Amino acid sequence: MDGASAGAGPRSQDPASAHLRGGDPGPVDRHPAATPPIPRVLFLCTGNSCRSQMAEGWAHALCAGRIEAHSAGTHPHALNARAVRAMRECGIDISQHRPKRPEDVGLRFDVVITVCDSAHESCPALPGALTIHAPFDDPPRLAERAATEEDAMTHYRRVRDEIRSLVAGLPDLIPACPRDTGSRTGTFGEGDR
Repeated sequence: MDGASAGAGPRSQDPASAHLRGGDPGPVDRHPAATPPIPRVLFLCTGNSCRSQMAEGWAHALCAGRIEAHSAGTHPHALNARAVRAMRECGIDISQHRPKRPEDVGLRFDVVITVCDSAHESCPALPGALTIHAPFDDPPRLAERAATEEDAMTHYRRVRDEIRSLVAGLPDLIPACPRDTGSRTGTFGEGDR
């Protein structure tokens, strides 16, 4: 026995090294707590062409590893080029996203966030999912009256930034969700963002 370890009892030694030397490892937790599942979130709108796509893009950029994000639409249509441009201005590329219906995603969700009133009203029943209604203005509709492309982009940028604020707070708002819980609903008001 060397001088450094003389007089040291087995419990005062490093538990792992004591175990390797055949000593008593002391109180070692051999069954650490399992990591809770990452909440699976679906951003849902009507067309899955603008707001829900922006939300998914923000979630991948801001919440990677903390939520698993997807988007879909109740009646999907082509990805909106101005939404792609608005997100690209922030360094987020959603140009490869494809509009789809919730059933096309093929997953069970812990949380469904409807980002427009129409999707909220026609939200399909997704068993076990907490449904949150967080409506945002419709940039394509607002941009219809814009005199210039830059005026149109003002609406997209504003809604993009509002969506960012919502998404940035999701990891704190949505705790790790156990799968297969009862359906629940809630609504975000203006004061909640």
